[in-house]
Amino acid sequence: MRLKTLLLALCVAGTTTFAQKVKYSKEERHEMNRYLFNEGFNTATDKKVSTIILKDNTEHQGYSKSWEREKGQILSITIEDVDTKKPVKFTAAEIAEMYLYPTELEKSMKASKFISNMRNYSTKKYSKSVTDDAVLYENQIVSLKNKKEPKVFLMQVINPEFNELISVYHDPFASETMSTGFAGAPAFGGGVIKSYYVKKGNKVMWLHKDDFEDNYDFLFGDNAEFMKKYPKNSVEWNYLSFLIYQYTEMNHG
Repeated sequence: MRLKTLLLALCVAGTTTFAQKVKYSKEERHEMNRYLFNEGFNTATDKKVSTIILKDNTEHQGYSKSWEREKGQILSITIEDVDTKKPVKFTAAEIAEMYLYPTELEKSMKASKFISNMRNYSTKKYSKSVTDDAVLYENQIVSLKNKKEPKVFLMQVINPEFNELISVYHDPFASETMSTGFAGAPAFGGGVIKSYYVKKGNKVMWLHKDDFEDNYDFLFGDNAEFMKKYPKNSVEWNYLSFLIYQYTEMNHG
């Protein structure tokens, strides 16, 4: 009798889970698959003036000359002051935010990579790979890959247009899913970035594709309407930028 009761309970639970799964139309999935994050860059040109704003609100401008990094994240930066022409070093702990321009070489590499994958044409904006805009970096205290002792870094914000509730930062060491193609022809699929750093409230964490489902409730669970429309058993990691954008819009609505 107990076995029958247990089997019935499992059956009901399974049915409930299945019932909660939302099916989306082809058009909806196409929209959800759009990549709304900005491109992540790992360089800064010394040909354009960078801007650094310190925590005391003083502003410094100069040409980026050198970095100190850990796992790709910035611990300090040295600029040539635009007025004095002398090198000035700032630690990440001193800086509130800064604005840098990527090198033309890295932009060219990003553009070539964009063109070489057919998937990008339906998911990404080419202009974000070759931006002429300054790239925003913010001061954050982060445990690299959720394993290291927390330190202060300057991290590139890749969703500045919709980061009021959840900020997403570039992971310079992130890997990508594999793509397939033929010699001389653009590849198909692949190219999906597997990890970012994400901040919600006071918590900053390294979010990997494999841990997306485990952290879904933390990211979106405080909005019942969102969870009903985009339950975690119905969406994929590929949709992360769209989901954060929609979550932000629905909270403002």
